Formats: sequence, C-alpha cells, structure tokens
Amino acid sequence: MLESMTGYGSAECVKGGVRVVAEIRSVNNRFAEISVKLPRQFAPYELESRDLIRSYFQRGKISAYLQVQLDDDLQMPLVVNSEKTRACRDLLETVRREAGLESPVTLDHMLRFSEIFDSGNKLLEQTEEIWPFVRETLVKAAGNLKKMRAQEGKELAGDFQERIDSINGTLREIRELSLGNMDAVRRKLAERITSIAGDDTAYGRERVEMELVLAADKLDITEECTRFSSHNKFFIEELLDEAGGSGRKLNFLLQEQLREANTIASKSQNADISQKIVQVKEELEKIREQIQNIE
Repeated sequence: MLESMTGYGSAECVKGGVRVVAEIRSVNNRFAEISVKLPRQFAPYELESRDLIRSYFQRGKISAYLQVQLDDDLQMPLVVNSEKTRACRDLLETVRREAGLESPVTLDHMLRFSEIFDSGNKLLEQTEEIWPFVRETLVKAAGNLKKMRAQEGKELAGDFQERIDSINGTLREIRELSLGNMDAVRRKLAERITSIAGDDTAYGRERVEMELVLAADKLDITEECTRFSSHNKFFIEELLDEAGGSGRKLNFLLQEQLREANTIASKSQNADISQKIVQVKEELEKIREQIQNIE
C-alpha cells in the first residue's frame, strides 16, 4: 500500500526512574534526509539512531528529537568543578590585565561560565546501560510515525482511485465522441468533393474514400485511448500493491498519462473532445500534486 511522507510519531517510556520521550516528524523530500537530536551524553549513538530510522523509511525529510529525564528522587544538585573554576578565573584575570581594567573579577563574572558546574547526576553518565531503553523508545516512535504515514497513504490511494475512475469515464465519452467525429469528417469531405466534382459521382466517391483514409490516420485516437486506459490500469494496480506502492513509479505512469492526453488533444481536432481532455488533465494535475507526498 501507499505510504505518505508526511507524518508525526511519538513515544514515551518510563523505567527505573528514567523517562524517555521521542518525537519524530516527517515531511516531503526526494531522498531520505534524517537528522537526530540527542542529549549530549548520547551523542555517540547519533549514527546508530539515523540508521535505525532509515531502516523504516525510504524517503522524506525526517527529524527526530529525544529527551532523557530523571525522576525528582534521582536528581542530584550541581557540583562545582574545581579545575574548570580555577581555569575560568585565571582566564578572566588574564583578560582583565590585557584590557588594562582595574575592576576585579567577581562571582557574577564567573557564573557566566556554565562549564564550572558538573551535573551530580551519575545515572545519565551510564549511557551504555540506558541506551537500549532509549533505543526502544525511538523504535516505538518510528513505528507510530510509520502507522500515521500509512494511514495518510491509504487516504491518498482512495482519492487517486476516485480520480482515475473519473478519468476512465471521461475516456469512454471521448471514444464515443471520436466515432461521431469520423462521421462528421466523412460528411464534410463528401460535401466538399461534391461541390468540386459536380456530377462525376465515381470521382467523388473515390476522392472521399481516399481523403477518409488520410483523415482516419490523422484523427484516429483509438490507440492513444487504449494506451491511456492501460496506464490507468497499472496505476490502480500500483495503488493496491500490498508490497508498497512507489511514488517514483506512480510519477512515471502519470507522465505517460499526460503524454497520451496531449496526443489525443492534438489529433482529435474536435472541440468537445478537447474540452474533455481539459477535464482529464485537471484530474491528472491534482494527482500530480499529491504524488509528491508519496514515499
């Protein structure tokens, strides 16, 4: 079945006092462009996270955000990093001297450097132990995103089905108009040749038949309508493919449908058929806009 490239998935898991929240958003993109924002302690797992998400989705611009929090009873206050504190103080003293300032370095100046504090939270430093739980939450979020994309793809498939059915109905009308178009051409040719040939009935009949053969070759759109119907059939089959419809393949079929529609319009030389083709192309354009959202 079809799968949209637009969607949102989230998951939240709590275990052993650790709370993990994962959110994944997806929008249209020609390729798979994946970005992951992890807590600083889990930065080494960024590549693994991207590979995990890529295993679920082939196309789309996908952004993932993960948060790892602790219950209040596991939180510990910040502690001062003595070495960094002295280094920051020495740095500020050097800046003061180089700038020729007499004002002393104050606590307010020091507090501007967040590096002088370390988290007393030792649990977050145990990333190897926590990562499997974080990964599990990311997997759930990816699964929820995939479900949403599949649901939207199902709705798009229904819309495509209705539009293709409408196009098939219009093609049947075009075929009927085409038959009447040849009869009208026959009458016009007969009238024109009669006005030229006069009473020479044999000459007039031969000329009419010859002109009709030429006109039939130029105006006959049977082949184009047959190919168009074939493309429509393949389009529907791709929509119903349980293995997963391809946006690229649908786009290729759409280009072929547009080509046949343009050929029919140019060959028919009939105002009614041209009007029907305009309706067909309007439906194809609406399909084209939606196909951009298919994986």
